[in-house]
Amino acid sequence: FDYMAKLYDEKMNAIFLVRTLVNTPFHLYLTKPITKADLTGFKLRITPVYRDFFTALGATVVQTAPGEVYTALERGVVDGYGWPIGGIFDFGWHEKTKYRVDPGFYRAEVSILINKSAWGRLSDAQRKVITDATAMIEAEWPAIENKEVAEEIERQKQAGIQVIEFKGTEGQAYLAQAYEAAWAGIIKQSPEHGPKLREFFSKAK
Repeated sequence: FDYMAKLYDEKMNAIFLVRTLVNTPFHLYLTKPITKADLTGFKLRITPVYRDFFTALGATVVQTAPGEVYTALERGVVDGYGWPIGGIFDFGWHEKTKYRVDPGFYRAEVSILINKSAWGRLSDAQRKVITDATAMIEAEWPAIENKEVAEEIERQKQAGIQVIEFKGTEGQAYLAQAYEAAWAGIIKQSPEHGPKLREFFSKAK
């Protein structure tokens, strides 16, 4: 935490307040089935979060705005996409999605930061309001989030989205490749901080 706080300070002049998502996984969603973790021949819509992972699995990747995904699926421009467990109904993507690949990988990350200079201008009373609110989020949000994840899984099931699940050693290998690809990308982007962050996160497991 101290290392991340230092980076927020140095790079963004910001103070970390709270993380609002802790257990919302990303998933691979497809329009056609797979029997193994090989995406050769698939064209997938991505964000930078899982670009390296899908590329490592052999996919051709394309980055588009969320508003363009439905049309891309409809026209067969892409064969699938990565997205958290929640949100596909908001965009109508469930209408064109036939499969969800399990297990989920990574966790969606939504943190609340505050500008350090702005924080310094607040009174003690104002800061207390904020810190009390963040404490409430930390205490109450995980249970709310877990309920929402379970409801979303059921909603996808009711919508006819089938689950392709990699189990046992196959599932472990799938996740291992996800994290290896992610860390390789992070370290490539930040040779200074990437290795240190990986060390910290490995100890936190």
